[in-house]
Amino acid sequence: MKLSVIIPIYNEVESIREIVKRVQNTKLAWEIVLVDDGSKDGTRDLLKEMDNQGNIRVVLHEKNQGKGAAVRTGMDTALGDIMLIQDADLEYDPRDYPTLLKPLEEGIADVVYGSRFLGGPRRVVMFWHMVANHLLTFMTNILYNTILSDMETGYKVFRREVIEGMPLHAKRFHFEPQFTAKVLKRKYRIFEVPISFNPRDYSQGKKIKLKDAFEAVWTLLKYRFVD
Repeated sequence: MKLSVIIPIYNEVESIREIVKRVQNTKLAWEIVLVDDGSKDGTRDLLKEMDNQGNIRVVLHEKNQGKGAAVRTGMDTALGDIMLIQDADLEYDPRDYPTLLKPLEEGIADVVYGSRFLGGPRRVVMFWHMVANHLLTFMTNILYNTILSDMETGYKVFRREVIEGMPLHAKRFHFEPQFTAKVLKRKYRIFEVPISFNPRDYSQGKKIKLKDAFEAVWTLLKYRFVD
């Protein structure tokens, strides 16, 4: 399988070199697609140096549109058979790639979610953020008759054919519920695996806000009844 790792980026000058290094160290990425979403902190200068170095390709948004927009650009650009979304902020560990890819390699899944709540090692922080994640996942399970443990996870891996012809419009963090809703309605096989998680807090640059939770609720309700 040819694995495309898609990394949406916004103002990650301190972490971008390290996350790319960690992805490369797995020896599993056929290509790494870096999508900068209008960074203003010097990230773009680093990316221009990295473009076309080995298996790295860089795409630049002229202005900030949101994580979902960057992910969608990455999916449109990626050429691999399997796509893996990797945040740039070092919260998710590429050493989990073999665990994430195994259900796809074995042919028992079309989509794999890396769950932060299935017993993997994690840093203990941000109680209310965890509560919000659990509530959104619970709402997903009720609306779509499923048993996910972590709908909002940033680690989503899927076969290329899953997104072919799938209309995705989310520009911000509500990409996660929109993608999940459409995958569930299309009856694709989702498999969850435990991952490690090292969350940063807002003083360290975490970007998701309370309004994103309300957007997620609206997105889950909307796509329960429309395509």
